[in-house]
Amino acid sequence: MNNFFTDNINHIKNLSKDEFESLYEFSQILNSATRQELLIEDAIDIVIKVINAERGLFVKYDEMNDNFSIITARKISNETITDLHQFSSGILQKVIKEKKPLLYHDVMNDPHLSQFESVQIHRIKSVIGVPIVRDGIVWGVIVADSQLDRREFTDENLLFLSFFSNLVSLALDRIIKLEELEKENQILINRLQLTEEIPEMVGNSSAMRTLAHLIHKVAMTDATVLIVGESGTGKEVAAKAIHQLSKRKEKPFLAQFCGSIPDTLLESELFGYKKGAFTGANTDKQGLLEAADSGTFFLDEIADISTALQAKLLRVLENREIIRLGDVKVKKVDARIIAATNKDLQTLVKDGIFREDLFYRLNVFPIRIPPLRERRSDIPLLVDFFIKKIGKKDMSIDPSAIKKLEGYYWPGNIRQLINVIHRALILCDGSKLHSEHIILEDATVTENFKGTLHEFEMLLLKKRLEEFNQNRTLTAKSLDVSVRWIQLKLKEMGEQ
Repeated sequence: MNNFFTDNINHIKNLSKDEFESLYEFSQILNSATRQELLIEDAIDIVIKVINAERGLFVKYDEMNDNFSIITARKISNETITDLHQFSSGILQKVIKEKKPLLYHDVMNDPHLSQFESVQIHRIKSVIGVPIVRDGIVWGVIVADSQLDRREFTDENLLFLSFFSNLVSLALDRIIKLEELEKENQILINRLQLTEEIPEMVGNSSAMRTLAHLIHKVAMTDATVLIVGESGTGKEVAAKAIHQLSKRKEKPFLAQFCGSIPDTLLESELFGYKKGAFTGANTDKQGLLEAADSGTFFLDEIADISTALQAKLLRVLENREIIRLGDVKVKKVDARIIAATNKDLQTLVKDGIFREDLFYRLNVFPIRIPPLRERRSDIPLLVDFFIKKIGKKDMSIDPSAIKKLEGYYWPGNIRQLINVIHRALILCDGSKLHSEHIILEDATVTENFKGTLHEFEMLLLKKRLEEFNQNRTLTAKSLDVSVRWIQLKLKEMGEQ
């Protein structure tokens, strides 16, 4: 039995018949209640009715941020109250601080409380408040008041509410644990389903379901795929998923990042070279396209290759042929090509930076990877997945931390989220991540930013350039983009 009931068993006789009946009525509700909101609605109705209050309020208390939020509040007439400022914050704070029921018989004659604006405006006579405590922490507060033309609250009313709040606390504890269990089960179900479908691609949002559908559709074909999406969204993960679901899955999957690599080096990596083709070419070398024969070849950041190299890549797509550097012999290759970029290739085509014929060869089946800000509902699933992947299987995360993650703009997308979670796990000494463990870069910028994505890119680029004393190489590395991308953006701003 709860300690409160044991300690106060002798006072039960002081309860009225109506109060006993109300406690019994509420205990019946407790047995069937499955949602917090419904339970709290019923609780406030009973409080207003039994103690004959003018108004009743149930607030949730956020200890970390020291603030209150209304769950339900209404007048005796059933009129809903939406403004928390209509109630005295001083009384709420006092209940929180003392963690015990409080009763003020005559508020207007109290030298301290009578000064509160809410007391004067609403002509408050009596106020009663009780904490809702879970695991020794005040989870919420029930407050009721009466006006000058109504009777004062009594000590018996306080005793009733004390018993009542403990019943509410027990019921909420059961419901919250049930909701947490349901959430964990759903996360597990979703993870299992998604992992079976496309490993490493976690999410149950409509955007991710659409993406999974497209991947499945194109995987069983040999169509060239162009994956577009911001840096860090998981373009290579999508490319690997296409390969793993295709008939080529037993053959090699090879990838090449095309950003910030000199033409000669990139060409030798892609096409290979003949012995003697250049100084240092002491042996023949097979290129990646040749090595990926019968498999899949992934070209990441395709927009960053030069026009000269674009022409040679076009030949691969049109004729399935390669020529090693320094060689005249044509070799046939049967590698499926998947390309990816974080840039608008159509704009680059218009600007004469990217070949139009190559664009249409690549854009047979375009797939867009949504940025994380467009799939915020997936963040709890992603966090759980990454925590488990890092090896912290017993680690959990507080709802306040999830809320903080969901409210962030995520310019670095999934890659940034992984880093944030990894850092949080290092900072956390216990078994539960809290909001203070979540360190977000540029949080003040993103939270207050109201412009377009293009404007945000420019803002973030300028900020990073300042941080690295205008060093473009270091800035590119920090943003996970190529130096050429930065040059193009600066040109757009007229600063190059």
